Amino acid sequence: MATKKGRPVKGASETRQSTDKKKTEGGYSMNIKPLADRVVIKPLEEMEMKKGSIIIPDTAKERPMQGEVIEVGPGKVEDGKKIAMEVKKGDKVLYGKYSGTEVTIADVEYLIMRESDILAIVS
Repeated sequence: MATKKGRPVKGASETRQSTDKKKTEGGYSMNIKPLADRVVIKPLEEMEMKKGSIIIPDTAKERPMQGEVIEVGPGKVEDGKKIAMEVKKGDKVLYGKYSGTEVTIADVEYLIMRESDILAIVS
């Protein structure tokens, strides 16, 4: 590596390496694109509440029913017509308690579900 007045100079390969990854809100972008009318949702963490000295273990806690839309599929095709998605990236949504499929990507848990499983958009 070349130096300039005692400081290292970045080479082309080092610069390219740092710009290959796209930055997003929560870190680096995911390499997942939902198909049809599916969406990827990151469940919002619920505030931990305890009454008195009772501590509820993680296994007994209810699943959150609110989350943020991270990725959206292109939409459903019905009778040869494409039906646009109503939700978009960044929307806060409410969904059914047992909706979707849990997946873990880069140690972060996400839900993949159909748009029809989303109950409402929270504003």
